[in-house]
Amino acid sequence: MLNYDLVVVGGGPAGMAAALKAKECGVNSIIILERAETLGGILEQCIHTGFGLHYFNEELSGPEYAYRFIDLVEQNEIEVKTDTMVLGISADNVVTATNNQEGIISIAAKAIVLAMGCRERPRGSLNIAGTRAAGIMTAGTAQKYVNIDGYLPGKKVVILGSGDIGLIMARRMTLEGAEVKMVLELMPYSGGLTRNIVQCLEDYNIPLKLSCTVIDIHGRERLEGVTIAKVDRNRRPIKGTEEYVACDTLLLSVGLIPENELSAAMGIEIDPVTGGPIVGENRETTHKGVFACGNVLHVHDLVDYVTIESQIAGEGAANYILALEEEAIYVTTKGIDGVRYVVPQRININSDKDVKLYFRVGQTYKNAKIFLENNEEIILSRRRPKLAPGEMEDITIKSEVLRELPVNSELIVRVEV
Repeated sequence: MLNYDLVVVGGGPAGMAAALKAKECGVNSIIILERAETLGGILEQCIHTGFGLHYFNEELSGPEYAYRFIDLVEQNEIEVKTDTMVLGISADNVVTATNNQEGIISIAAKAIVLAMGCRERPRGSLNIAGTRAAGIMTAGTAQKYVNIDGYLPGKKVVILGSGDIGLIMARRMTLEGAEVKMVLELMPYSGGLTRNIVQCLEDYNIPLKLSCTVIDIHGRERLEGVTIAKVDRNRRPIKGTEEYVACDTLLLSVGLIPENELSAAMGIEIDPVTGGPIVGENRETTHKGVFACGNVLHVHDLVDYVTIESQIAGEGAANYILALEEEAIYVTTKGIDGVRYVVPQRININSDKDVKLYFRVGQTYKNAKIFLENNEEIILSRRRPKLAPGEMEDITIKSEVLRELPVNSELIVRVEV
């Protein structure tokens, strides 16, 4: 049995940021467990720029952003086990993992940070008719083929889903010589950042078709084409709008799912909307001593925000280990009237720190007002020129306001046009 104060599951940007913050707060016995052969997570294949604008105030590629944290992990002599898969976590926070060198290993931890990231939603969840022809893959898989392995997956491409990975791959495939015929989006709005719509589609004259989806796949050995159709308000295909599009590749960018098999298996309460654990303002889950951050908690649009949130989790874990936590007196949070979810889902009003609430809206709003309420009393309001589902929003509550809230009450975040 190995013993560490802190075990971090996942060596991507979230896990590294959490470990570094815990080290800064005075925790010295830390280990990062990463199933891949190297640290860095998904950033290793994100060779485009646009990272670090908020955190470093400069534009970096994904590998450059990751390397800055890898370098800090090495400088701070934080122990790392790569090529190591975590199999489970017990009720008393014993981590069971395996790798080729040591076989099965058990690690007793005072605290654990979950930073496993997320995965792409596969074709099987879409119920699209047709054969299992070659040429159908997630946008992230195509990104790995192009950026890491040096293969071009196809020459005539249709992309289903306008999430950021899909938008970025529309540009990437175009730059590599493929013809990207269109990007289709089931919803009446794009799920990606506005800057990616402009830089990846509009700059390359790639059409974005909203309220449109793929209803049939053609081809037996290799994809030959797809049938697309417009959809109604209930997202059902409208008869008479079918159109055949010849292509040899269909990339799927239809959502990301937090990687929470470990979390669910150990009994952590999961938010049905985010797909991640329910957490407090310090990112502690409903399991004592276990914290969560990054895309395993809720899907972020910018890695800079992942880093900031993971530092909160790292500090929370350090305070737990060093017994510096305040007595917890909670209020809960909830999103209504256009707000899909709010993170954190509970807040300790006994804390002396301001708390930032992160949330996403369910549709596009222009010139809207965000309200934060408690017991039907408006605590604060903010006007925003635009709100979109693809861009995470936040609102900050001052500590002095939190301390005045009634115990066990509810904070409501809502949108009004």
